[in-house]
Amino acid sequence: MTLLTLIRHGQTDWNLARRIQGSTDIPLNEKGREDARTAAGLLEGTTHHSIYASPLKRARETAEIISGSLGLGSPVLVPDMREREFGEGEGMLVSDYIEKYGDWLSPVPGAETLEGVAERALIALDTIARDARRRSAPVAESVIVVTHGGVIRSLIDHVSGGTLPRVGEVLANGSVHRFEASPGSLRLIDQGMLV
Repeated sequence: MTLLTLIRHGQTDWNLARRIQGSTDIPLNEKGREDARTAAGLLEGTTHHSIYASPLKRARETAEIISGSLGLGSPVLVPDMREREFGEGEGMLVSDYIEKYGDWLSPVPGAETLEGVAERALIALDTIARDARRRSAPVAESVIVVTHGGVIRSLIDHVSGGTLPRVGEVLANGSVHRFEASPGSLRLIDQGMLV
């Protein structure tokens, strides 16, 4: 078993403007750096063995701030923990996206489906958990993974059978979500501790 703490990256200027980032590589703003420091504060006093991150700047910088605060090594970058590709929707204001496409599940030219995002993220988390078990068995490791709202949302949707997160529920920047990974399974332990 491996404990996985998934953290949504801190705020960016595009988050603030309610603009869809997807794979567009937008850095954190000052509020985003504060989100990362606050998330690190929530994790202080608990043991974490390693940290991983999406390679996009906003997740990587969040992970570096958390890692520095908790005394972990440099984050290991995992390409399949990157944000959902939004295709033609990237860069659009959320309100314009919803008006044009209807909702987050509608097909958008060039965009990944939530199921596709969950599939690649599950494979990546399985690899992370397997590596953790190899390093520490029989002791369970606790691993931090800094990723994106679309990735976390797709994983919560997958493990809850589509019942969570609730429609309209926002996964806040810097929010903390805990999972337990065992060979072939992922279970949600705690959803959305806010910073």
